[in-house]
Amino acid sequence: MKASVNQKTLLLAQFAMLLALEAIVCFTPLGSLPAFGPIVATLGMVPVIIAAVILGTGAGAAMGFFAGLFSFCVWTFVPPSPLAFVFTPFYSAGPIERNYWSLAICFIPRILVGVVTGLCFSLFTRLKWKNVIAYGLSGVLGSLTNTLLVLGGIYVFFGQSYADAIKTSFNLLLGLIGLNILTSGIPEAVIGGVAAYAICYPIKKHMSHSFE
Repeated sequence: MKASVNQKTLLLAQFAMLLALEAIVCFTPLGSLPAFGPIVATLGMVPVIIAAVILGTGAGAAMGFFAGLFSFCVWTFVPPSPLAFVFTPFYSAGPIERNYWSLAICFIPRILVGVVTGLCFSLFTRLKWKNVIAYGLSGVLGSLTNTLLVLGGIYVFFGQSYADAIKTSFNLLLGLIGLNILTSGIPEAVIGGVAAYAICYPIKKHMSHSFE
């Protein structure tokens, strides 16, 4: 009974620390890396991936929700660029009207990062894949979930408006999105995979020994 209480306390403390880290990477420049085009590579999915692997799918989804909430706050109250309209319905750019699909783009991909990472890690461990693959691939797939859904959502729900905002032809937008995947999405996925293995593996190994 005491071990169970101690384990729950530890998990809560770990979630709180990861939530604080999420706030840091979302609200400070420490979470942004320069990338090609108007979209920057961010570290915002790293705490979500770590939470999903260490604490489980539910905790990962919850951390993803907070990641979306923090992102929504940034793009609503201190928008870093005129492209904020794709992440919040409370910001408009010139003739571009508010679109509440921006809430879906802001929240759903982040939540699904935790879900995909957690489910993939559970599957890969049940299949007894090597640790470096189980951890690393889970992180990569989780990060790509965010990249593909965010950029895909922008193209589907804001295609022409987004193209106008970045002063390009709509016909070229899909190519630019593909380029963003290569220049920012792939590096983010690599970071997610490395973080999942380098951080989560030793922590989970220590936790399994601590509560035996």
